[in-house]
Amino acid sequence: MQPLILSFSDIEGGAARATYRLHQGLQSIGIKSQMLVQKKLTDDQAVSAPKNNFVRSLAGTRITLDVTPLKMYPRRNKALFSPQWLPDRVNRNVAKIAPNIINLHWINAGYIRIETIAQIKQPLVWTLQDMWAFTGGCHYSQECDRYTESCGACPQLDSNKNCDLSSWIWQRKAKAWKNLDLTIVTTSSWMSKCASSSSLFRNLPIEVIPTGLDTKVYKPINQKWAREVLQLPLDKQLILFGSLNATSDKRKGFHLLKEALQGLSSKKSLDNLELVVIGASHAEKSLDIGFKTHYLGTFHDDISLAMAYSAADVFVLPSTEDNLPNTIMEAMACATPCVGFNVGGIPDMITHEKNGYLVQAYNTQDLAQGIMWVLEDEERHHKLSYQAREKAEQEYALEIQASRYASLFSKILSSQKQHHI
Repeated sequence: MQPLILSFSDIEGGAARATYRLHQGLQSIGIKSQMLVQKKLTDDQAVSAPKNNFVRSLAGTRITLDVTPLKMYPRRNKALFSPQWLPDRVNRNVAKIAPNIINLHWINAGYIRIETIAQIKQPLVWTLQDMWAFTGGCHYSQECDRYTESCGACPQLDSNKNCDLSSWIWQRKAKAWKNLDLTIVTTSSWMSKCASSSSLFRNLPIEVIPTGLDTKVYKPINQKWAREVLQLPLDKQLILFGSLNATSDKRKGFHLLKEALQGLSSKKSLDNLELVVIGASHAEKSLDIGFKTHYLGTFHDDISLAMAYSAADVFVLPSTEDNLPNTIMEAMACATPCVGFNVGGIPDMITHEKNGYLVQAYNTQDLAQGIMWVLEDEERHHKLSYQAREKAEQEYALEIQASRYASLFSKILSSQKQHHI
């Protein structure tokens, strides 16, 4: 078996990090996994990317050029939206590697053109890191369900025309992929439900395989030691919030956490409580949330992240839409109980009042209550921590994920072989 994973990057961003872990997991069980990426940041020889400086500089330009059509919609919201219209050389590079099965992951930022996917000769498995594959260009639909029929009059573009950019992108996908032999993998049951209700993927086989992580790296670390290394107080209870662009990406919900904490501080004197933020190095504008806040900046390695999770007493991610966030999974593996809204794939991970607290969607009062419920009883906190770690070991260990992918690839390749006999 020689799978090739296609991804925009090997480790830049949450989707890429999750993808690279799968690549490592497959290699750890003896499978010759390779990756083909547009932006390579590791020195892994099994990851291929443009080597020529000129081609690499063009790759950077592709990100800017790909979103040029969005200039027609100056009043659109700033959420990620990908037309994927630029010609590419992906199939030429795939041919040089000669894999026998292709696994697509997050392929946006101008990396792979929609029509290129239809020209791939190998069996295709597409792991959906977000909703882009079955929408008219958005990565999260923000409660719009037009992708269940066909897009157009896109609210994210602030368009009221049926023949708009989202319609053009949806039509290109429908035309290019109508006869595609494609198997879909989703990492959460929520994404599976969305994909199966979409007009583009409703007739395709869909498997749910959660993301994996190395539970020998993401593991509980002595809290006192972790706080000393990170220069965090030893005598406080610490609430941790974090993501890429932690305080500026509205989808991650920092504004809702701020509202919850402000409400909490107005009712109670909680001098022993402080907030820690990873993914931002300072507050945006003047910000008073009622608690002292430590901004740790962005961590680029697993050990530092594991220390941050271990240093905290509770991890909070109030995402308004999310698939299966790496951060919650990583925190759980470090035995840190999590609090998050009952949206997207988050209920797949947080079992309410067993390994964390599942909050009524967008309810900031319940968010504050959930944080305190986790923190205020030491014995309960100990049980939550144990059960969070236990769930990570039993469901998200890298070798479990890799074995499930290996079985799926094997099944698809066997089926193809029988089809050609």
